[in-house]
Amino acid sequence: MLTQLINGNILTPQGWIKDGSVLISNGKILEVTNSDLAVIGAKVIDVKGMNIVPGFVGMHIHGGGGADYTDATPEAFETATKAHLLHGATSVFPTLTSTTFDNIRKAIETCEAMMQDNKVIQGLHIEGPYLNPKMAGSQWKEFLCEPQKEEYVSLLESTSCVRRWDISPEVAGGYDFGKYVSSKGILAAVTHTEAEYEDIKKAFASGFTHAAHFYNAMPGFHKRREYKYEGTVESVYLTDGMSIEVIADGRHLPATILKLVYKLKGVEQTCLVTDALKYAAFDGEVDDPRYVIENDVCKLADHSSLAGSLATMDKLVWNMVKKAGIPLEDAVRMASETPAKIIGIDNCKGTLQRGKDADIVILDKDVNVRCVFSYGEIVEGTNTLIH
Repeated sequence: MLTQLINGNILTPQGWIKDGSVLISNGKILEVTNSDLAVIGAKVIDVKGMNIVPGFVGMHIHGGGGADYTDATPEAFETATKAHLLHGATSVFPTLTSTTFDNIRKAIETCEAMMQDNKVIQGLHIEGPYLNPKMAGSQWKEFLCEPQKEEYVSLLESTSCVRRWDISPEVAGGYDFGKYVSSKGILAAVTHTEAEYEDIKKAFASGFTHAAHFYNAMPGFHKRREYKYEGTVESVYLTDGMSIEVIADGRHLPATILKLVYKLKGVEQTCLVTDALKYAAFDGEVDDPRYVIENDVCKLADHSSLAGSLATMDKLVWNMVKKAGIPLEDAVRMASETPAKIIGIDNCKGTLQRGKDADIVILDKDVNVRCVFSYGEIVEGTNTLIH
């Protein structure tokens, strides 16, 4: 069965193709062309001049639709993934917050099983529990601990679904953890950290190549007594080759900082992430007394810290364009191409090119999602938006 999207502005690695078409067959992109002549035998979908862009890659999502991935159940994985898919996240890496190793093993079993049938789920992302208690934020301190090599080696030798693991590199054993994890092809990221320049240099040399939710749960330029010191933020800026991610929900970071990140780190080294909690894309009530929702963001009930966002991937792109003034093509790339490269799925995801998976989002002129294709099929719940 051939499907042809016509009359669209298509974002390709070479730039925009105006009034082009995308030909889809068996879940793959067969061709991207500047011709919108209908192909004989194809089901033709006229996108009416809207933008055809790659599906978004959600590489830091804790939950959505009322479900939390850390619950480690198939129902939670299915619900949260579907909630974000409806908003254009055609590739998702379920993210665990700090929890017990027994629960991590349970989540791995669930993830492995889900990946057999749910092709949107691309692998597991673990955040914690090897975190600096001083910077734990909304990570629950009762689960925090220092890395035990026999513990994480045993875990990772038993599975291949873990694609990313974030810790505080300065904790005892942190650098050895980075060396081992990166040697397994797993993205090692710094998070919830007090690291200064020498710490970040050592972390980078040990295999930590990414900084999670940049600016959040890490210090910037600061003073101790009469002297001033660089923080994690400045240290990461100075480390060529270290990529970053930002929570572009309009609450965790102001538009000025999003512009600065774009200017200094650039599109190729910057990802957009939601860091979304279970209350993203959810109309129900908050059922956890530890949290409150105010001003479209989730906070700890004592207001000591932000706990996570309520954003979906499309909202991040919208904010970058509408609030930070970033060109649409760059905002989309930071939500698709760049995370796909950083987490290692760019052979089949992240760009609209021949042979890649037909994961496609249709955006209207106001940067709103109008239709989502996953492996060439219109996602149920979005199929009326372009007709």
